[in-house]
Formats: sequence, C-alpha cells, structure tokens
Amino acid sequence: MKILVVGSGGREHALAWQLARSPRVKSVLCAPANAGIAQVAQCRPIPSTDVAGLAALARGEGVDLTVVGPEAPLAAGIVDAFRAEGLRIFGPDRAAAALESSKVFAKQLLQKYNIPTGGFAVFEEADKALAYVATLEPPIVVKADGLAAGKGVTVAATREEAEAAVRAAMTEGVFGEAGRRVVIEEFLEGPEVSVMAFAAGEEMAPMVPAQDHKAVLDGDRGPNTGGMGCYSPVPALSDALLDQALETIVRPTLAAMAAEGRPYCGVLYGGIILTADGPKALEFNCRFGDPETQVVLPRLETDLVDLLEATVEGELGGVQARWSPQRAVCVVMASAGYPDHYETGKEIYGLEDAQALPDVIVFHAATRARDGRTLTAGGRVLGVTGLGNSYRAARDRAYSGVARIRFEGAHCRRDIAARALAAND
Repeated sequence: MKILVVGSGGREHALAWQLARSPRVKSVLCAPANAGIAQVAQCRPIPSTDVAGLAALARGEGVDLTVVGPEAPLAAGIVDAFRAEGLRIFGPDRAAAALESSKVFAKQLLQKYNIPTGGFAVFEEADKALAYVATLEPPIVVKADGLAAGKGVTVAATREEAEAAVRAAMTEGVFGEAGRRVVIEEFLEGPEVSVMAFAAGEEMAPMVPAQDHKAVLDGDRGPNTGGMGCYSPVPALSDALLDQALETIVRPTLAAMAAEGRPYCGVLYGGIILTADGPKALEFNCRFGDPETQVVLPRLETDLVDLLEATVEGELGGVQARWSPQRAVCVVMASAGYPDHYETGKEIYGLEDAQALPDVIVFHAATRARDGRTLTAGGRVLGVTGLGNSYRAARDRAYSGVARIRFEGAHCRRDIAARALAAND
C-alpha cells in the first residue's frame, strides 16, 4: 500500500514511523512533514489545510489510504472532500469532528445523553460571562469554544485569573473566532488521563491509556501547552477504571453521535478525569493525541494498517489490538519562551547520538532541514521517547536522549512520569 499522512508534528512522525514498519506498506508520503519525517517518508510541501491540494496529491500518487493527524483539516471537512472523490481516508467527517472543534457542542451532547461530565455554562457575551464568574468559587475553568492549538483552556486559581481568561478570549480576541463563545466549567478534582480508541459507528477498539503533562513547568506550574511529555501505561487507571471509562463515557458518546446523525469514524480521544465519583469526561479530541501518540504507538504490536483499515471499512467488531507490556515515556524539548513568544531557526545538535541509544526514539515535532542542518521550526521541537520494562528505565532512557541533544534556548520539564515512578518503582 501507499499511505499519505497529513500533518507535520510529532504525532505525524510517530504515525509515519509506525506505518513505515508495516510489511503491508510500500511507501509513506507526508504533507507537509518535517525534517524527522523525511527520514521515513517522502515529503510534499502541501499545507495540512489545503484540502484540494492534498486530494490532488492522493489522486496523482495513487494513494491507497490517507491518515489525518491534526484537528484543523478534520474540522475543515477534509474527510468529506476525500470521500466525495472516492478517496479512502481515516478520520471523522466535519459533522463528527465537532466533538473537538466545538466544546459547546461536546458539553451539550454529554448533558443531553447523561454521560458523566462536570457542570458548565455557555456564554456569547463577555459581560454575562464575567458576571457569572463573580458568583463562583475558584478554581474556575474557562475554555474557548473552538480550536486553539491546545491553549484555549485556563484553570484559574482566582476569580481575577478567570476574568482575565474571559477577557482574553472574548474581548481581546486572543483565540480569534475560536474564542467568540466560552464555556465556563466546574473544576473536576483528580488525575487526568488520555483514553483513545479506534472507533467506527458504535464499535471500538481501545488503545492503551496515557497521561499527558500540559503545564510548561515542573510541578504542573505555568500556562498550559500542547503537552510537555507523557507516559503509558497509567498507574492511576486500573483495568477496572479503564473499563468503567470506556463503558460509561467512550461507548455512550459513540452511541450519542450515531443517534445525532453524526456517526463517528476515526480515533476518538477522551480526556477523562478520575474523580472521587468515578471517571468523568473533560473533553474530546477527534484524532490521535500529541504527544500521547509518541508513547502509545511504540507499544503497538498489531499492524497499524490493519487497525486503520478495519476502522475505515466499519469492521472493528471483535478486533483487539495487541500491546507491548513495556513502559514508554516521552519528554518534549521546547523552544525558549514556549508557549508564548519564541524564536525559530536554531540549529539542533546531537540528534544522531540520541537516536543511536537503545530503546530511544526521537520524534520531530517542529523541525526543518536546510543546507544539511536541522533547525527548530516551532514551539514544541522534539519528543524523545524511551522504552523500558519499568517506568524508571523508560524515563532514564528518554532523559538520556534529551541530554545528548542541544539547541539554543532548549528547555524541558524534568518531572515527566514522576507520578508513575512514585506509584510503581
């Protein structure tokens, strides 16, 4: 098969890396890709939101299956456009992608179908949102309705912080159209876990869970980012709790989408809080997580192509993926200033040394090649994944890889998977 991966981040590198290992795959294309993806795929400089350009590429190259990484092209209707041309593509259509592209839609769906989640209120006017905030006791959660690259959520420790978040979204337009409406939510107490599943209609094949680290600084301090690292599996999520989350949140959400005339096909990603009252849905993503994919796919023993095809063909019933018992830890190396203002174009050194380490995989999140050099090209630059038979071994390998890589201003959290170590090692 010839497979096209859409996107240019660490998640797409992990997808291309895993697909290139399949005996069923002849070649992998990726658009627009990055310097790391170029090591395992043929790259084409077509933006991930250029739906017409990507469809033309898939037709011209005789692509057998397209796999969409990021959320923006899904929300823009890339799946609808490809299907209209008879092109096979993995991912939800525009209507189903509303689970991620509109937090208002997702929360209202959960409420309508009595799926466990926190209380919430929706506002389209800043003064009414601010008046509501004045009635609440912190912490207070403020979310932009639309897509904001993982940065549209504020967990405010004070009313003043919540008010500032409302103004940033609704008055200052920090998130553009995505912040025109806001959801103000009940703060849910407990660890957050990422539960992903291949989903086709009401059938699903769960993946192993992961736990992300959203805050930019050690100790979960500082602003939220797109993710500074993660690990899999998750000690806080027992098999019984995972089954409960799947049966009370993920499966009912798929049934709800079908009932709404928006049947879901692709990866359903549930951000789930393990509260004292049981698992509750925090949010949904309509694609593979980033950086969760960088710890989940290295543990996959089943051919990824088989799972993608079973999903697209609606034949997931009875499918079970096989997973390695190994632990996986991913540490994100970011540019100075991320998630706020940062510079790019810094040369990266030591990549080959890190990649030569046993059980270490360096996934490129935002890099570009120029004149034989590899340069930074974004905020989250690299995801260094370590594998091992214990969390400590996996974590040590990831940080050993990080220690061999350098670029000006590079920073990372030093406490990735610390909770897993405390619970297990």
